[in-house]
Amino acid sequence: MRLVLFGPPGAGKGTQSLLLKDRFGLDIISTGNLIRTAIAEETALGNVAKELVHAGQLVPDELVRDLANESMADHMFDRFILDGYPRTTTQATWLQDFLHAYKSPLEAVISLKVSDQVIVDRLSNRRINRVTGESYHLIYHPPPADLDPDLIIRRKDDAPESVLARLETYRRETQPVEEYFRSEGVLVEVSGEGHVDEIFERVLASVERFAELELVSAV
Repeated sequence: MRLVLFGPPGAGKGTQSLLLKDRFGLDIISTGNLIRTAIAEETALGNVAKELVHAGQLVPDELVRDLANESMADHMFDRFILDGYPRTTTQATWLQDFLHAYKSPLEAVISLKVSDQVIVDRLSNRRINRVTGESYHLIYHPPPADLDPDLIIRRKDDAPESVLARLETYRRETQPVEEYFRSEGVLVEVSGEGHVDEIFERVLASVERFAELELVSAV
């Protein structure tokens, strides 16, 4: 199974990726984690990324592509979920070409659809333990009562005005990637609103239905 998970900040990609991982035994390939790991392990690509990051520059598309390709090859081109890649139509084209070259095309690109208001609510009420990194929600998953309040922070980019700006950036830069995958016939749209378990059931149903259609088309 080869999947891409899409959605704006706060759509629940991380949660749904973990549920898919547990259900199907998939590995999550996160380009952000790949960059941090490569830097920490001082690999050839990691050293290049380290210099750019320390210089305050963005890691170029080509380096992100190479890290993702290397990781997919390490996974034998199967049983993975891509999170955070591709982010541009150029990256999406690279990904499709790379996987098709190894006869391992994507099975589905799952796009979680969530309204701006729901996302603002989710993120503006999110709190982070600044020591452990654990995430809470003031309404649905509040921090433990015995936890030191000084440990609980709200990220600056989780303020409502910052969230709306991030959503605008997402629509401008990332939504064209969805249109690309729609034209490729692999995009699956799923409502990302409601309880986590309800969303996961929708994701499962969409993936299974999409897989069945692929099998029928191949006959």
